[in-house]
Amino acid sequence: MEITWYGHSCFRLTERNLATVVTDPFDAETVGYEPLKLKADIVTVSHDAAGHNYLNAVKGYAHAITGPGEFEIGSVFITGVQTDGRGKKASEQPRNTLYVFDYDGLTVAHMGDLRQVPTQAEVEALGTVNIVLIPVGGGGGLNAAKAAEVVSLLEPNIVIPMHYATKGAKMPLDSLDKFLKEMGLHSHDESQPALKVSKSSLPDETKVVVLDYQHGYGSQERYHDGSQERYHDGSQGYHSG
Repeated sequence: MEITWYGHSCFRLTERNLATVVTDPFDAETVGYEPLKLKADIVTVSHDAAGHNYLNAVKGYAHAITGPGEFEIGSVFITGVQTDGRGKKASEQPRNTLYVFDYDGLTVAHMGDLRQVPTQAEVEALGTVNIVLIPVGGGGGLNAAKAAEVVSLLEPNIVIPMHYATKGAKMPLDSLDKFLKEMGLHSHDESQPALKVSKSSLPDETKVVVLDYQHGYGSQERYHDGSQERYHDGSQGYHSG
């Protein structure tokens, strides 16, 4: 599997002969970064906000999932778990859906704009999580301390931070460094353009992998028939503990 980050909460998940997924496509006018021009079989939306629901940024998709449920599309099993996600101003905050994508036993959880540490019932509904894509910069999503708490609850093999301050972001978010410190790590400049991972290559200890956000388009698009495939083989990351 290859996981590519396009900024904010938008990722593309690809695997040979399986459906390609794009998560939380954004409106660049709202959140920054370059306008997205992606292709996918499936698009998921965690909640109804311009930074997470801009379906016009994705072409070719046959399925858009915008809420909780269980789905099997292109041999990918998807579980959507709704969280209340509402803060003090409940009437102003949209509900959030967490998604778990099961690619032949390799599971990736996208936490959307999760605001609070999930309940035990929500954690159990997610099941085993190998890789978690988690907001760490506040601004409507988890802050660094809460994100670290969620990681300790889920005990994933790999953590990929999202939704934090970068040069391309317009929104006022906290830096990645705060999260790394909460995880007991030192700040580093090391990062990689994408993560290539398989179930057999998962680390035994939780590892934080920092991705560089990519341009909102590229030659790496591919559908589940495997056409136009191209992998990055990156191995950098940070071990927690």
